[in-house]
Amino acid sequence: MITRIVKMTFRPDAVPRFLELFEGWRHRIIAFPGCHHLELLQDVRDPRILMTYSVWNNAAALEAYRNSEVFASVWPVVKVLFDAPAEAWSLQELHCMDAPNDQSP
Repeated sequence: MITRIVKMTFRPDAVPRFLELFEGWRHRIIAFPGCHHLELLQDVRDPRILMTYSVWNNAAALEAYRNSEVFASVWPVVKVLFDAPAEAWSLQELHCMDAPNDQSP
């Protein structure tokens, strides 16, 4: 599995537009073959910063998405809303741990 994190910094006036666009796109992204998980996250201190967190079968599935019509219809529209260049990371999980269900003191 490959985890992909993309950090996007938007112009302040563009955040509502991106959120509106993402609502329409998210179903197409998660339905893409090889995509298992998709999240949209927003920085708690700077609401202009949003990140997508997605999990893919492998690097080939992610690359197929990046070369798809879905991506080609999304990325050019998003890029014009940026206040800074996007940053992206492809990661493989080395360890995952969840807290026990009961965290009472």
